[in-house]
Amino acid sequence: MTTEADDPNWPRASAWLAGDHHPDPTARLAVLGVPLHLASITPGRCDLAPAAFRAALDRLGTYDGDAGVDVRSVLVRDEGDLPVADARPEEVLNEVAGAVGGAVGGSVEPYDAIVLLGGDNSVTRPGCRGLGSSLDRVGLLTIDAHHDLRDTDGGLSNGNPVRALLDDGLPGWNIFQIGIQPFANSPAYAEAALEAGVTVVTAAQARTRGVTTVVREALERLERRVDRVYVDLDVDVLDRAFAPACPGSRPGGLNPAQVQAAARACGAHPKVRAMDIVEVDPTRDVADVTVLGAASFLLSFASGLASRRLRETRGPAP
Repeated sequence: MTTEADDPNWPRASAWLAGDHHPDPTARLAVLGVPLHLASITPGRCDLAPAAFRAALDRLGTYDGDAGVDVRSVLVRDEGDLPVADARPEEVLNEVAGAVGGAVGGSVEPYDAIVLLGGDNSVTRPGCRGLGSSLDRVGLLTIDAHHDLRDTDGGLSNGNPVRALLDDGLPGWNIFQIGIQPFANSPAYAEAALEAGVTVVTAAQARTRGVTTVVREALERLERRVDRVYVDLDVDVLDRAFAPACPGSRPGGLNPAQVQAAARACGAHPKVRAMDIVEVDPTRDVADVTVLGAASFLLSFASGLASRRLRETRGPAP
């Protein structure tokens, strides 16, 4: 008896990650695990997430019916995991930043983009730093329930990567935050975002205006002032019902289809060179709902990446 897994007409995303791509790919993507977790505000096992994401791809296909794209048109290289599970964020800046910079600009044949599989949100600072030494020319788009602007006096954590990047010299007007949720932040950090010049779009505002619309608008505004954009996709932007494995997820978040669309829009933009997928603790999951969602966000980003050549030829969608 032929099983679903044996169907030759139903290619698996896990096989794509292992090297099954079309002979003439339209784009190149690197995937790298960065299992940081020791500095999480809520202790957990986000270090197990890269392996869980990869395993979830075996239950997903390669065809994005919403976009009419088969992600096998993207050449992907799984670079494995960096050995950082036992390290703190302060210790891995050069290693993570170097891996990002080497993937998208340091090699003879650079990748169009790299996706970092976290790990917790402390991945974001070194990942973003990998896009260039001049942070004036780097943009940061966070798709996240939180501002991540906690004080850094006690060291780096998953609660302060945006604050740390501001301290590093990233201009606040180069930062857009989409998906900020009610009862998930404090007045002090909301005020800190305002004072720094960060553009904030709440989850409710994104739903009203359309998540894809606000993401595209943010990227269009960033492209006028920066050379490269880093996207931080914190899975706790999802409503708690869809993300039980995210310690920071709360009621009132986005749904998986909205985040898939956001990831697709990010992949399609030529200045987006790196994205992370963070804050999933697989030991807390229910029916694999969170890891399957996170894996679909990787595929959605790749789907968008596949369409870049068309966008570069025709220009942005109206």
